Amino acid sequence: MATEYDLVILGGGTGGYVAAIRAAQLGLSTAVVEKGKIGGTCLHRGCIPSKALLRSAEVYSMAKHAEKFGVIAKDVTLDFSKVQERKQSIVDQLHKGVQHLMKQGKIDVYDGFGRILGPSIFSPMPGTISVEMTDGTDNEMLIPKNVIVATGSRPRSLPGLEIDGERILSSDEALELESLPKSVIIVGGGVIGIEWATMMIDFGVEVTVVEYADRIIPTEDEDISREMQKLLKKKGINIITGAKVNAESAVISDSDVSIQAEVKGSTETFSAEKILVSVGRQANVEGIGIENTDIQIEKGFIQINDKFQTKESHIYAIGDVIGGLQLAHVASHEGIHAVEHMANLEVEPINYDFVSKCIYSSPEAASVGLTEQEAKNQGYDLKIGKFPFKAIGKALVYGESDGFVKIIADKKSNDILGVHMIGPHVTDMISEAGLARVLDATPWEVGQTIHPHPSLSEAIGEAALAVDGKAIHS
Repeated sequence: MATEYDLVILGGGTGGYVAAIRAAQLGLSTAVVEKGKIGGTCLHRGCIPSKALLRSAEVYSMAKHAEKFGVIAKDVTLDFSKVQERKQSIVDQLHKGVQHLMKQGKIDVYDGFGRILGPSIFSPMPGTISVEMTDGTDNEMLIPKNVIVATGSRPRSLPGLEIDGERILSSDEALELESLPKSVIIVGGGVIGIEWATMMIDFGVEVTVVEYADRIIPTEDEDISREMQKLLKKKGINIITGAKVNAESAVISDSDVSIQAEVKGSTETFSAEKILVSVGRQANVEGIGIENTDIQIEKGFIQINDKFQTKESHIYAIGDVIGGLQLAHVASHEGIHAVEHMANLEVEPINYDFVSKCIYSSPEAASVGLTEQEAKNQGYDLKIGKFPFKAIGKALVYGESDGFVKIIADKKSNDILGVHMIGPHVTDMISEAGLARVLDATPWEVGQTIHPHPSLSEAIGEAALAVDGKAIHS
């Protein structure tokens, strides 16, 4: 037997399940095919569990340094099993919430692996979905009018440095550690690598970061990268940039693992109890039946138009599988846009320059819009305002006064082009800057917004005033 739907979604991650909810709201009969647990990578192997661990690391570090707040905490110890229990309880609670949303929307969830079939007796066009059920029962056949591919991504490995789950880990295995290593080498100083680096150092692990580029978090504004590197070294993290890792040089022993890298023309050897490989993510496009369609793949990612349609106009693709920013909140909005387009609603293309990006390290970093170098490359004549958190009363009260807010504006139009922050709780503050970008605000308008005192958000108002040399507390 085959079941007909208006929409079948391959992948029940953040992009997939949000698209399903929006489709249900619009009255479309909808099914989600998910081989793991609904909620996908973000909920079970990414955003949520890693942030839970980061919070525990932050609390542990604060407890060890509580004396500066006048709090004497003796014999502070870490029970990592309790840390993992707390992480899992948060994931389980949110998982139940997503399951409830599926039931509430009358969305059918198939536990299995879905493949797109070519033209067949079921449909003259490719798009029929064969589901290999996880429980081993007979395959289910789904006949949709539309399909969304939201199969996500997985950690990328380095050829020659294969993940074994014991000495060499990806973030997936690191999230399931039963105990903390004494030392770790993190290969890759991008967003995920830096989050793990600060988590591990706050847990008391010796950390070395080895990054191929000449600076960590190389996609961020250079001022943010420099400040992050300075503050991480201050925390005790050993950071090696401009390092070309020789993946095949890894030597695993009973007690540790070592690897070589070419740094400034010479070969250096690094050893630790474990290696965490954090060199990006690759799209899950294998085995899902792409070869049965005209869908195009370039550099490992599905190609789409600005409506998220593939070469098969009734088959859409969203999230990590199409590349781009590879962020959970982006995938969600891509899913909503795709569903609204197939429902014949008027939709504007997503402007990715308006998307806020966050790094949940310690310190945090966040940004929206162009970096200073990107703005210069596009020919803008710039004016820039920066304001340090050390001049903000609330930051001093928190005991976290490192970092700054930087606002980049166009001299000619006075439009805000980019906002970049590093410091306490900036991932919670970046949305103000995102709204400013959406509304095409000027620094004057942000500066005229009365920010409450004392608050960390005052740094945004002061940075906006600093663009025109009018900051009050500088």
